[in-house]
Amino acid sequence: MTTNTILASEQTANCLFCRSPNRRVLAKNKLGYAYLDGHPVTEGHALVVPWRHAETYFDLDAEEMSALNDLLCQAREIIVAEDRSVTGFNIGMNCGASAGQSIAHCHIHLIPRRQGDVADPRGGVRSVIPDKRRYD
Repeated sequence: MTTNTILASEQTANCLFCRSPNRRVLAKNKLGYAYLDGHPVTEGHALVVPWRHAETYFDLDAEEMSALNDLLCQAREIIVAEDRSVTGFNIGMNCGASAGQSIAHCHIHLIPRRQGDVADPRGGVRSVIPDKRRYD
């Protein structure tokens, strides 16, 4: 699908991302949009979402993946321009219930990080399995 129109057959009535975002949209293109998360982990936490209802990142086609990557970059630039205290980012996806996915519509988390926001940030996304966080 190459427009931001979601076909009724692809929509899930209870899908948060099949409705227009009700938060501040940072960027959009013909295949997706980026907006501020309603339950942010940190200030400026954004979500990048395809218009088409696809359950996980692995259900996207190459064009959609590329379009979402462009949106990640655009959202990052906007966040950094608006908040100079941002010194890094975590990018994450939960693909499947066993990985923690709670909304069955692909979405990518772009989480701004700041120097000193946690005592020891080493391990980053590895921290989803606490015993695997450190590998030194």
